[in-house]
Amino acid sequence: MLEQLTERLARIAKQMRGQARLTESNTQEMLREIRLALLEADVALPVVRDFVARVQSQALGQDVAASLTPGQALVGIVHRELARLMGADLPAGERELSLAVQPPAVVLLAGLQGSGKTTTCGKLARMLIDERRKKVLTVSTDVYRPAAIEQLRAVSAAAGAEFFPTDPSQPPLQIARDALTFARRHFADVLLVDSAGRTSVDEAMMEEIAQLHAELAPVETLFVADAMLGQDAVNTARAFAQRLPLTGIVLTKLDGDARGGAALSVSHATGKPIKFAGVGEKLAALERFDPERMAGRVLGMGDIVALVEDVQKSIDTDAAERLARRIRSGARFDLNDFREQVVQMQRIGGIGNLLDKLPAQFAKAAAGVDNSQADRQVRRLEGIINSMTAKERARPELIKASRKRRIAAGSGVPVQEVNRLLAQFEQMQAMMKQMQKGGVGKMMRALGALTGGRGVPGGPRK
Repeated sequence: MLEQLTERLARIAKQMRGQARLTESNTQEMLREIRLALLEADVALPVVRDFVARVQSQALGQDVAASLTPGQALVGIVHRELARLMGADLPAGERELSLAVQPPAVVLLAGLQGSGKTTTCGKLARMLIDERRKKVLTVSTDVYRPAAIEQLRAVSAAAGAEFFPTDPSQPPLQIARDALTFARRHFADVLLVDSAGRTSVDEAMMEEIAQLHAELAPVETLFVADAMLGQDAVNTARAFAQRLPLTGIVLTKLDGDARGGAALSVSHATGKPIKFAGVGEKLAALERFDPERMAGRVLGMGDIVALVEDVQKSIDTDAAERLARRIRSGARFDLNDFREQVVQMQRIGGIGNLLDKLPAQFAKAAAGVDNSQADRQVRRLEGIINSMTAKERARPELIKASRKRRIAAGSGVPVQEVNRLLAQFEQMQAMMKQMQKGGVGKMMRALGALTGGRGVPGGPRK
């Protein structure tokens, strides 16, 4: 996420911190580098001009605290202005999803075709069900694409939400009325409305979404923008904001956009907060958007808070505690335990998600690690272990040549992959025996066994 921009700004921030004294000359040089970095990231030119002007006015007139070097103070200014650019100065209440109305609370999703509205609808339903314990009903008013209706049916089922069947022969307004009536009669807490999209903004589309809004009176009207469209996403968001009383923005595919210009421009252009960011294809891959934390990530400071939240949401704490108790009691660490650690890593989002939220110095240490390759390796490990019998998982020493060949054939990998897994398991088993003695280094090396024995970025090497 935002790799190119983060790399450039992290390097500039490092140079800033190293300045013992800020002069007009070196300040202008740094601002020029920031300007270029933002433009290369596809940030809108008016936004870049405003940002640089605000940073410059503060940098040249700022009294530097005694505890900070001038360079550190300038980094603080850039961080603060990046956060403001992404909506940090908007009221905190506006950045939250508001459902404070008589149920059902209607949430209308608008955006272009292919922006990710339907998937976002499923992700939002999952979040509301899991975190707020809401009864959620979804409906599609996209009568132009029957495939969109079936897609929403599928993602709703996966999310655990109820789906209101749609008849493509009906007008969208009638579908919306019927869904709202159904939601009231069946005591739904939230009605998520997935509206139709077009390949481009047109008057017919705008008129239809405006009529839906007038009919449903939604408490939240969210514009769903594809972050990979860059400037086009910003222009489209501005067009929707002129016709609809938007309450917020959802940026999708942010994990696939190395530039990140839309994230830095769309809130500023519309005056509306970015409420959520889609960072993957899974239903759980929807994050609350925090401008200050995102500014830290853009500057290479990482987002440890988000990483901790991911762990808290994804890790089975009961299973982790059971494993800890077993290890403390002297029980042997077997392949069932090893598989559980692999599964836990997948739940967090894989190695790529882990590295994305770590500070830049860790990411730099991991420059030689292919995140996608590491995640494939994690999935491969689980497949190999699943091809073993329960007895083999409990007693790995039984796995000799003939069993290795059977396991390799069952999981579709060469025998060498099975040997590699067993070697990694033995490394982790040895680490677990020493865990009682503590030590972060041991934990880092144990986690490194899951990524092919390369160690965790920033952790000690063997």
